[in-house]
Amino acid sequence: MRPAGTGPSNSSRQEPLLAPIVWSLDRSSDVGRAMLAVTRRLAESGSDTPQLDATVLLSFVLGVDKPWLYAHPTRELTESEIGHYEELVRRRMRSEPVAYLVGVKSFYGQDIVVDRNVLIPRPETELLVDRVLDYLGSLEGQGRRLSVADVGTGSGAIAVALAANVPELTVYAVDVSDAALAVAAQNVERHGFGGQVQLLSGQLLDPLSTQVDVIVANLPYIATADIPALPPQVREYEPVLALDGGADGLAVIADLLATLALPQGRSKLRPGGRVYLEIGAGQGDAARALVQDLLPDAEVAIAQDYAELDRLLIVALPGAVSQKIPR
Repeated sequence: MRPAGTGPSNSSRQEPLLAPIVWSLDRSSDVGRAMLAVTRRLAESGSDTPQLDATVLLSFVLGVDKPWLYAHPTRELTESEIGHYEELVRRRMRSEPVAYLVGVKSFYGQDIVVDRNVLIPRPETELLVDRVLDYLGSLEGQGRRLSVADVGTGSGAIAVALAANVPELTVYAVDVSDAALAVAAQNVERHGFGGQVQLLSGQLLDPLSTQVDVIVANLPYIATADIPALPPQVREYEPVLALDGGADGLAVIADLLATLALPQGRSKLRPGGRVYLEIGAGQGDAARALVQDLLPDAEVAIAQDYAELDRLLIVALPGAVSQKIPR
């Protein structure tokens, strides 16, 4: 799940009116006792990973890594440290994602800055990066600089991961949300990829003014009717317009494919180029049918993740480059 930042900022979302949480730590708590108390409290509040949450939040408060905490269980906490920890724990008890609380999420070996203007990068999306890197590797040695368009870049997680692994790659990171692009800009600067990643504001392929070898995208693919049933940490905190894929979950993906069916859109992908799109589990057949309807001259494949669930839609357009998609 995740199309980071394909919609506008969350600033217009109506925050729910919630009763205050009455809970506090013992003021004499040291590191070990505080983590134990918080782990128990988060477990009671419904966290699936209470011990990990407790550890990550205290690491953030103290500015240390997790091994340091376990090596210093008797280190006493100051009043300000306890107060900061309590604040974060209360927010976590309301299901606010830990990534938003600490402001970063690890993705493909990089710490990615996130806030509520972008979706949190998911491990499943690393498969998308894997497959794009494999394809780019097959294109090396052609005597030209390769390029990728990351459509709906959000936090820029995919763009940063690709730039980190292909030093000569140019990535055009596109998003309709200026607030999301501001987050992506932080990540591009943080990791030193300003010379490789260009940020473009606009809808889908509209702002792209050059041909690329690959289009990669993690667009909204949750059906509108399924949004209310999402876990509260997703439903209440992550950008709904970056989740909502319309009635069948494939509306935005269909828009992108329809753009590629037009001469103006097709001209933005090199002949024989590839499109890699993340999709939801169980959407493989419908996504394949979309491609066969809109791009009948293309080859299409569905790749599954490690849980054997539909995860990627891969489209190869005809041209000078081999069209065959490895299974």
